[in-house]
Order: sequence, then structure tokens, then C-alpha cells
Amino acid sequence: MSTPSAVSTPKRLILNLFEMNTVSHITHGLWRLPGNNRHRFNDIEYWTELATMLEAGGFDAVFLADVVGAYDVFRDGLETALREGLQIPSSDPMLVIPAMAAVTTHLGFGVTFSTSYEPPFAFARRMSTLDHLTKGRVAWNIVTSYLPNAARNFGLADEIPHDERYAIADEYLDVLYKLWEGSWDDDAVLRDTEHNVYTDPTKVRYINHVGEHFSVAGPHLTEPSRQRTPVLYQATASRAGIDFAGRHAEVVFTGGPSYEKVLAGIQAMRDAVAANGRSATDIKFIVQAGIVVGRTEEEAAQKLRAYRELASVEGRLAHQSVPFDPMAHEPGTTVRDALIAEGKQDAPGAAFLPLEKTVAEYLAGLKESWDELFFVCGTPATVADAIEAWLDDVGIDGINLRQYHSFGTAQDFIELVVPELRARGRLREAYVAGETLRERLFGGSPRLRHPHPATRYRGGANLQG
Repeated sequence: MSTPSAVSTPKRLILNLFEMNTVSHITHGLWRLPGNNRHRFNDIEYWTELATMLEAGGFDAVFLADVVGAYDVFRDGLETALREGLQIPSSDPMLVIPAMAAVTTHLGFGVTFSTSYEPPFAFARRMSTLDHLTKGRVAWNIVTSYLPNAARNFGLADEIPHDERYAIADEYLDVLYKLWEGSWDDDAVLRDTEHNVYTDPTKVRYINHVGEHFSVAGPHLTEPSRQRTPVLYQATASRAGIDFAGRHAEVVFTGGPSYEKVLAGIQAMRDAVAANGRSATDIKFIVQAGIVVGRTEEEAAQKLRAYRELASVEGRLAHQSVPFDPMAHEPGTTVRDALIAEGKQDAPGAAFLPLEKTVAEYLAGLKESWDELFFVCGTPATVADAIEAWLDDVGIDGINLRQYHSFGTAQDFIELVVPELRARGRLREAYVAGETLRERLFGGSPRLRHPHPATRYRGGANLQG
């Protein structure tokens, strides 16, 4: 592990909790753990209790995942996902943010929303409303959606091709920037009670966007919020996604099968940022992290054993949309032969499977890889050592903390790891009063930095370009 020099300031960790408005998010089968609160996801108290706890523990934000379809590829249907509560039932993540904002002052909120199926105009108003209600504490995780069922839910026969989804997303963002940044001037709202003028009409304008995918007249219905454009998160690893991130993203949710791959991905995205005239400091990187901590190594190991005992392989197969059922074949059958036997050799994703391995080896590999790359189990010092290595050696900036137990995972981290990280200078001791989420992550202004493409529309410039 790299040790920061005595004169340097240690890189501070961006600390988010990874959440979803559902029973089983990414910890398959663990909703059954004793004392787990996951079944309470439809109760507003679940979200207010969680938010209060996270703010007391110094978290930067809660990161809310979402999908707009069901996992129905594995075993050609919904049965596994429904039986295990795998992201179904699920509820709208945007609607729990105001409840959490009402009981907090500093905690940020990152929410996932897809550019593929709903028009940009209504979404622009919803995000501006959230930015107002949270006083600038909101971020948007930009996704293009990947589930075949999601496409069918919005009237399409199948998924939009991958690169086409990103082309649509590019124009979607362009519309949003025009609405958020260009439709209203900074000083448009006067609140002049003497002359009965709330807004100066000369400082609000139509955007009159006409493009390949969208036609939006405007004006934006919401007056300017503190950040205007929310902090822009993106999850990506593809070439099209990297190019998109270079133009738009401020924080990228990334990962990979090895540290070398993660480092290469980070460098590719930095290169894409530079190619768009932006600074390397204009983008940060977070990963999903699995952390199991105890006061002793044995206590941590005991928790991990309990988690592994309840972990569902079937749930993981459904979540990964595996196109065949390895559990339906003899252990010595190769993955290739199992695919052929089911007529799935040409199914989407089949070519990326370990075709020469036996199904027994494949399933064993799934169980072994359950811990994944950014995983640590141990005492607070062990966990802090690992996080420091991720920050200094791999070059990430933060984590989305994976929840094995709600609220036990967050409670353990707050009680045991936060003090250790603060002692090492890796977490702030306190929030800065009144700061927006963008100010917390990047310093400076609540607004996007030049030359981000959104900034070209400020003051109504370039709206017709």
C-alpha cells in the first residue's frame, strides 16, 4: 500500500451507501437475515431512519439504483426474480428523496433514471424540483437501460441497440442542458411585491429544440435551482459509454475484473475527458465496495459466514441474466454443451460465458467471486488499510457501500470504520454548512464548470445551434 508523505494531504474518500427501493438489490437472498429491514422498503420510516443514520455517520450521499424492467432471461421467465424479491417488487427511487431530505441537512442523494424511455421535458422538472427541495444536494445517475423486459414495458419489441441508446442519451442531455442552464437567466426571478412581478419575462425563453429524437419547445417550468444541473453520475465500461462520460460525466461508477482493468478504464475515461477539453479534476471515480467489519477478525469472519450461508446462487444467475440454467445439467457438462442442449448457444451474452468450463466449475466460480474485487473483511484497521490502498494505488475516489444487512452494514461502518478513517485523514470530521453536493465533491461553485457542454447554453446562448 502506498503511504502518503508527511507533507501531502491524504485523498479523502467519497462515501456513499448503495441502495434501491426494493427487497433484494445486489445481495441475493440476504433479505432473510435476522433483523434485516429490507422488507420495510415501502415504509417511509425506513428511508427517514436510514437518512438520519447516514448523516450522523458522515456519509456524503445515498446512491439509489433503479431498473424499469424485470429480470426474466434466466429460465425464460420471472419466476426466480419474483420468488427471491430480486429487484421486484420495486418502487420509484425519486419519491423517497424528499422524505430523506426533510430529516437531513447535509446528506446527498444520487438517483438513477434512464434516458431511453421517458421524454426529457418532464424529467427536467422533476430533477429541478428535487434540487430545490434538497437545497442542491441531488445527483443523477445517467443510465440507458439494458433489460429486454424494460424495452417491452415501453412499447418496443426489443432493446434499443447499445450504441444507439447512447446516441439518444447524447441528445437527451442536450435538451436537459438547454432547459436547466439556458432557459432562465440567473436573475430572472425578481419577487417584486411592489410591482407584482415575480419573474421578468424578458429573462425566460423557449429553447425550441428540434433534433433527431426529441422536439421540445420549452421554456423550463422550474426556476433555477442551486445547482441547476444536478451532479452527473454515470455507470459505464463500454467504448460508447466512455466517450459519453468524457463529454458529460462528473462522477463515474466503475469496476472491473482486476485492478489493472480498473486502472485502464479510469485512464481511458480521463483521456476521453481531456479529448473534450475538460480537466482531469473534472471527473471522479467510485466503485461498489463490499465491506464486512468486526471488532475482531473472528467477529468479522462470523458475519461473513452468515452472509455466505444465505447467499443465493439462483438469484445471482437471474440478476446476471444468464441465458441458460447450469443447475439443470450434469456437473461434468461443459457450459458450451449446456447452451447447445438448451438451444441458447446464440443467445445474448452466451459468447461471454466460460464455454470450456464445466457447469460445476462455473457455479463454483460464481460462489468464489461473490466477494468480488473491492472487498475486505476484518477489523477496522484492516478495512481502512484496504480503502487506503484503493484510493492511493488503484486511483479511485470513493465507494458505494454494498449492504449485506440493512441497517447493520451502515451501522457497523459508522461505528467501527468511520473513526479509523477520520483518524487517518480520509474522512472529514464535519460537514460544511450550506454546501451543495457539487461543492462537496469538487469545491468551488455549485454550478457545472466550464467547458462542460452544458455551460455553452448559459444566458440563452447557442440554443438554436
